[in-house]
Amino acid sequence: MKGSTHRRCYCRDPHTGKPLGKSCPKLSSRKHGSYSIRQELPPREDGTRRSFSRAGYDSLKAAQADLDHVRALVGLADTDDPEGLAQIAELLETAAKDKAPLPAVEETRRRLNHGLDLASRLTVGEWLDMWLAGKKGRQTAISRDESNIRMYLKPHIGHHRLDRLRVAHLSEMFEAIAEGNTEIAEANDARRKAIDDLAQIPWKGGGNRARRKALKAAIDAMPPFRRITSPATRQRIRSTLRAALNAAIAQQRIIFNPAAHVALDAGRRPKALVWTDERILHWERTGEKPSPVMVWTPEHTGLFLDHVEEDRLYALFHLIAFRGLRRGEACGQKWTDTNLDTGLITVAKQLVVNRWEVYEDDPKTDSGARTIALDSDTVQALKRHRAQQDKDREKWGSAWVETGCVFTRENGEWLHPANVARRFIELFEEIGLPPIRLHDLRHGAATLAHAAGADLKDIQEMLGHSSITITADTYTSLLPETDLAIAEAAARIVPRARRPHDAGKPEVETGPNDVEEAGGEQVLEGAEESAAEPGAGDASAHAPLTQTAPDEESKAE
Repeated sequence: MKGSTHRRCYCRDPHTGKPLGKSCPKLSSRKHGSYSIRQELPPREDGTRRSFSRAGYDSLKAAQADLDHVRALVGLADTDDPEGLAQIAELLETAAKDKAPLPAVEETRRRLNHGLDLASRLTVGEWLDMWLAGKKGRQTAISRDESNIRMYLKPHIGHHRLDRLRVAHLSEMFEAIAEGNTEIAEANDARRKAIDDLAQIPWKGGGNRARRKALKAAIDAMPPFRRITSPATRQRIRSTLRAALNAAIAQQRIIFNPAAHVALDAGRRPKALVWTDERILHWERTGEKPSPVMVWTPEHTGLFLDHVEEDRLYALFHLIAFRGLRRGEACGQKWTDTNLDTGLITVAKQLVVNRWEVYEDDPKTDSGARTIALDSDTVQALKRHRAQQDKDREKWGSAWVETGCVFTRENGEWLHPANVARRFIELFEEIGLPPIRLHDLRHGAATLAHAAGADLKDIQEMLGHSSITITADTYTSLLPETDLAIAEAAARIVPRARRPHDAGKPEVETGPNDVEEAGGEQVLEGAEESAAEPGAGDASAHAPLTQTAPDEESKAE
């Protein structure tokens, strides 16, 4: 296709004011005026001509270099590829109109070969909005993605062009988010200290009231309490971005997903710990929980259930504590899926909270739809609860809201899961139990089942996990008593010539006189002492796997 360079100036006739153009006498000097280029482009679909023009080059060499660049771009598309020729022409027209730099030849070749839009100027923020608008799935998942986009992705990388997003941009974003945690922690500490100071100022007295008023104004001016962006949250932010960029690849908008290659700290699940006496003492002294996930001992659970036995939600707490239902699953449990005669319930629905709005949905995973056996105490608790609900239905009459749920408000409406969790905290604080979340009762149920001898597969099915790894790594904690029994059983497997506490003592020869008669049986000295040692006769859920059968004397004990 035709193309050319030419030199022109912008001198005007002093009398007429018209441009002199090529008649300017100064054009004989190479330093006068500037160079321009013009390259004919593939015609439009209707056959009309179009061209690339650019002026203002200081030298013929610079003008010729850009003209060669334009020709190289036009030559990327084959003559029998009308779609490719049209994309190249549109790309060059846009560059000329916007006075933008010419696109790189190799980059354009790569995009053309992969079928990508050459003239796209779509930003990351614009694409995230488009992707989110077309996303389908659980409302909770969509809301989480929307929050990640609004709070993190668009503020940090939304301005970048989608096709020019790089791993370095994402690394900078996550570093900025991590650095922001320091500011959040400092702001939270300042607000918390101000609130504590306010609580120390007496109400009476004009001076005190003035101080309280000034401190309240200062607190109102402070940023609200905010959560630290944990490694697990950063992993979820990356997950949202990775899914959005994968969708862009599927639509041939980009060919590389930088979110799949950015390095992040692992978002490990916190390990559940049991509230031992030492941990409770540390919590009482410092107010710090040893782990975000804590589990009550059986004694703690018993104290709590005894305390709440007359509460409306006693049966709900009892069900979660022993059978490990999720909060939403317990609130959404239906009477039609509950058979108290056979002692079985089927988890088929759950109540989900989305921005405080509650709606009914299927269980969290396919494995979440499951049938669970109930112990006799739980069955009795549910029967008493049903009798109370029947009285409430009769009391409310036509105003009763028939939801079909096992656990409801006084008028039959759905329970709000967040209010149930709040009520749970109020109840255990009344008797000074160490703090746990309502969800931690689910961890406790797994721990109790494990201590009772259930294997991990049984616990996985009870909790409705899709992976046994989650059950093993996160939900099962050894109670101190069970751990001690396992340790003792393991120690008894190894035969020893003498007991460890006898080490260092001089050996004593054993003769006939050192043997005593005991109930018709001969017993060596020290045998009774060994049998009476702590833990020697303790039962263990793991004992059948690690011990030989007890002798008759052990059975009698």
